[in-house]
Amino acid sequence: MPVTSRRGLLFGAAAVSAGAALTACTSNEPKKAGTAATTAAAADDKPGTPVTIGFAGPQADHGWLNAINQNAKDRAAKYSEVTLEITEGSNDTAAQIGQIQTLINKKVDVLVILPADGKALTQVGLQAMKAGIPVINLDRIFASPQAYRCWIGGDNYGMGLNAGRYIGEQLKDKPDAKVVELAGIDNLELTRQRTQGFDDALKNYPNIKKVARQAAEFTVETGQAKMAQLLQAQKQFDALWNHDDDQGVGALRAIAQAGRDDFFMVGGAGSKAAMDAIKADNGVLKATVLYPPTMAASAIDLARALGQKKGVSGMSELEIPASITLYSAVVTKENVDEYLPTGFI
Repeated sequence: MPVTSRRGLLFGAAAVSAGAALTACTSNEPKKAGTAATTAAAADDKPGTPVTIGFAGPQADHGWLNAINQNAKDRAAKYSEVTLEITEGSNDTAAQIGQIQTLINKKVDVLVILPADGKALTQVGLQAMKAGIPVINLDRIFASPQAYRCWIGGDNYGMGLNAGRYIGEQLKDKPDAKVVELAGIDNLELTRQRTQGFDDALKNYPNIKKVARQAAEFTVETGQAKMAQLLQAQKQFDALWNHDDDQGVGALRAIAQAGRDDFFMVGGAGSKAAMDAIKADNGVLKATVLYPPTMAASAIDLARALGQKKGVSGMSELEIPASITLYSAVVTKENVDEYLPTGFI
């Protein structure tokens, strides 16, 4: 199905958005017997079979992770027949495994799991599936597809690709343009994917050279410290890509302290603070590339449909998809008003 608006690009799957996921199709045209449209039951907003959904994620020690939890809670509260069993969350893999095993023992109908470490938690995903509890694997993917029924998450490579494309288009006519990168935690696969996408995009712009890269830790403090190092080492560059808007708060502090305004900055993830700054257009931050926490709301929709043995509206299949990759839209001053409601705090 073609996407007809910038907002639609956020979600990447025909009918799985935070605002309208899994709603029923309606048509005034007569239905023909035996077609997929008549046989496929699609989840809608009307109360259906009661479903208990277990939700387990990492500790909400980051604005994006807190938004993940809030999106899940808010979406579940929309459905009177959905009971949400949510854990406290932990960044300790053993503790998170224990929390998930508690949900398995409670015999929830469906599990939604955002693992602190996908590889380390693969076995508990397998345990749930073997116990007959289907798993929606949210974002950080398990090492085996047997550990989940459906994966939904962001596009880390696409984040880097779209950040690089945006910067490339802004600098394509500037000879010998220079860019720098403030990455996230380097031992995470997602960080490496974001950098790879960024580097691949820049290959299309031979006039642009990446002259420096620093890895931070997705925190305000490390963002400020690492950005200060970049600014000290690089006396002149044209653009900065920062992987994460939370660490970007620190990066912007370092930039202000250094009195630098000779470049523009592109953020990552889509915080409300970043979008507010983009809208104000009175600083170096000109865009952010989304990694939407609304995926948690869509995961609840998918879990509800799965628990009720229904498919996705807008698709002919009787079952929910096996995987859904969300789109990393670029938010600029021109489209920021569309995306502000999705910005996380």
